[in-house]
Amino acid sequence: MFDLGLQELIVIFVVALLLFGPKKLPELAYALGKTMNEIKRAFQGAKAEMEKEINEVKDTVEDVKKDLKDPLKLKEELFKDMPQLSDLRIDKHIENVARKEIEKKE
Repeated sequence: MFDLGLQELIVIFVVALLLFGPKKLPELAYALGKTMNEIKRAFQGAKAEMEKEINEVKDTVEDVKKDLKDPLKLKEELFKDMPQLSDLRIDKHIENVARKEIEKKE
């Protein structure tokens, strides 16, 4: 994890033994292990939550992709349902924009 060798661990152990004494060392090791375990659980929980959120976003994107229609078909449906829009002459503009989008996809 920290890329420590056996010699470094022995030095750390000796320094800890000198600083805290032989009676406190087991308590310290237990507390350190417990703390590391809690940190590990917290990171795993955060990771699981992030993965859950990412999967929800992916699902939403997939739903949007499924709901998207071909722009020209969408234009036809719009003008079929609202024929008064064709009087405004925006149908040609919409068709041009739709054709450009189709060309970009290809």
